[in-house]
Amino acid sequence: MTADEKFMKAAIRQAKKAEALGDVPIGCVIVYEGKVIARGYNRRMADRTVLAHAEILAIRKACRKIGDWRLEGCVMYVTLEPCPMCAGAIVQARIPRVVIGSMNPKAGCAGSVLDLLHQPGFNHQTETETGVLGEECSAMLTEFFRKLRRKKADADLDK
Repeated sequence: MTADEKFMKAAIRQAKKAEALGDVPIGCVIVYEGKVIARGYNRRMADRTVLAHAEILAIRKACRKIGDWRLEGCVMYVTLEPCPMCAGAIVQARIPRVVIGSMNPKAGCAGSVLDLLHQPGFNHQTETETGVLGEECSAMLTEFFRKLRRKKADADLDK
């Protein structure tokens, strides 16, 4: 198992915490000098705020841990391609490398819909690696939404 796979497994464990709360299973870890310094998982429904994305929560924790808003020298591992808000936070935090499990063709901003992480006009661009444990990350999301649709269909039948 490569280091990228090891840390993506840690992000997947975070995603499963989100799923246990009924949130979309997205997880994130931030690594500095070969050690996980911050973890986050999607908590939008649990916290009732659009800001509770896995990446945002992990960035906040990493900044506290390092004692700076710049996360230069860190690597982010995230199970789903970042949205516009999270991609913007990654650029602002100066994270040099992001490893992505599954791409997000509906809202991804690391190459799917937009590519904010490689925008030449910005003062920082981020190296990206995609598809690390991608099948596992994608399957977790597919199964979550399959169960959600089934639950909604069952509820509609009960009406």
